[in-house]
Amino acid sequence: MSAHEIYSFEVKTIDGKEIRLKEYEGKALLIVNVASKCGFTYQYKGLEALYQKYKDQGLVVLGFPCNQFAGQEPGSEDEIKNFCNLNYHVDFPMFAKVSVNGPETHPLYQYLKKAEKGLFGTEAIKWNFTKFLVSRDGEVLKRFAPQTEPEALESEIEAQLK
Repeated sequence: MSAHEIYSFEVKTIDGKEIRLKEYEGKALLIVNVASKCGFTYQYKGLEALYQKYKDQGLVVLGFPCNQFAGQEPGSEDEIKNFCNLNYHVDFPMFAKVSVNGPETHPLYQYLKKAEKGLFGTEAIKWNFTKFLVSRDGEVLKRFAPQTEPEALESEIEAQLK
């Protein structure tokens, strides 16, 4: 897998616009599968705080809603967007719902899971708010478990922004 391969993926924004991740080339990325009705939903606050603190230094948080874990993201893209804006003032880029496991897994998540396996070498995403840190040159550096608080990633993020 080439480090720059991540930039070839097309994704759909929460507003339905197709874009290539190439738009974020040269930025450090924190890619997160999110959900509105999860025990970890409060992490939107921490993710937004990281984005606000580091966006001018080159960090972009990318949120990918997913309804594969206990039906915790049942809403439409508009409902998700409104929920995030009203409850957490989310300003970081949000995308259309994706599958992160199974036969319908989005190609981006196929790539992320192969590049950085989880506990015991498994590829499957275990739950909402699994986080992947990607370097400025497109290398998938690390996978963080859902229970890892966004604030705990600051030193790893800062290392990528130097």
